[in-house]
Amino acid sequence: MESNSFNETIGIWISDKKSQKLNWKELINTCAAFNYNVVKLDLDQSLDDQARIDVFLHKLTDIIAAADQGDPKASIIINRVEQFLSNHPEIVVIDPLESVRILLNRNCYYSILQDETSFSNQGIFTPNFAEFTYNVIERNIEIMKQRGVTFPLVCKPTLAHGSKSAHEMVIIFNEKDLGACKPPCVVQSFVNHNAVLHKVFLVGDRYHICERPSIKNFTSSENLDPIYYSTGEVCKADSQSTLSILDPHDNADITLTVNEEKIKSIIRVLRKKIGLLLAGFDVVIDNATGNHAVIDINVFPSYDNFPNFFEHLLDSINNIRKANGHINGDCNGISDLTNRLNGLYNVGRDPVKYGVKGMNVD
Repeated sequence: MESNSFNETIGIWISDKKSQKLNWKELINTCAAFNYNVVKLDLDQSLDDQARIDVFLHKLTDIIAAADQGDPKASIIINRVEQFLSNHPEIVVIDPLESVRILLNRNCYYSILQDETSFSNQGIFTPNFAEFTYNVIERNIEIMKQRGVTFPLVCKPTLAHGSKSAHEMVIIFNEKDLGACKPPCVVQSFVNHNAVLHKVFLVGDRYHICERPSIKNFTSSENLDPIYYSTGEVCKADSQSTLSILDPHDNADITLTVNEEKIKSIIRVLRKKIGLLLAGFDVVIDNATGNHAVIDINVFPSYDNFPNFFEHLLDSINNIRKANGHINGDCNGISDLTNRLNGLYNVGRDPVKYGVKGMNVD
């Protein structure tokens, strides 16, 4: 994979599972067009001995999460990476580990979103939430009341990455079933949104919006049992889950159209407060008010439907390196286009449907 014909090198690390999904040929060809060599890094070995790299591209979320939970092997790897990056401050990191850590904790990033005062007058919000650290129902009911969390609610693990269970959710309809929560977890008021989820994928200043199936409308109930589900199953593009089928009394004729100005406002806040180049977030539209609710944020999400993902990624990397003085003058890519647009750019506006090519990392 390594070649000496290029002066610039991108070192990449993703898990073996994710690596099998990646279109390496397209990645290498696109990097070559931008005058970059690609090196697949081995985190079990000294990084200094593998290659001189100019860019470190990674998805270390699961390893960071494990290290933060005290896993000794993961801690050794993360310490090795952090020491390497500290010794080489000239390397551009996509994305900084300290920024990634913010999105490992749902309570942390929900707090950032809820504290954003500019959202309230734009029709943007994060549903009320609370963190449970103990499985004591009476105490948790009190915490919910203090935080304004109402039934039905969605219970989610506090840890947003690091295991399959991070994507396992429970819908709870009443106080007596709060025992279904397994702390540490976050409970969040459920927003009726006619079973439509809007996933927004970010690459720097470029974004793409995809519509996905979601959970149908619910109201609080003393009779309904908790509903357990995985977002990876219910909210994937080709999902046929019965949880996404609206009940007859729901007004399915109401069209809830995503407002791109609200989406842009959310993007600007995330870039300012968290600063990731590669991120995504999930939005649902309240079917009673039309307000946009941000219900999750992800590090380095799947980009399988992002048009020309590798070109946008490399162009964004070059823009960062140019801003940091690492490269000068013009560079290959589509920077001129985004510079002319002078702001956020929806790469999915072209009605032509692109094939599934690119990173395809979950």
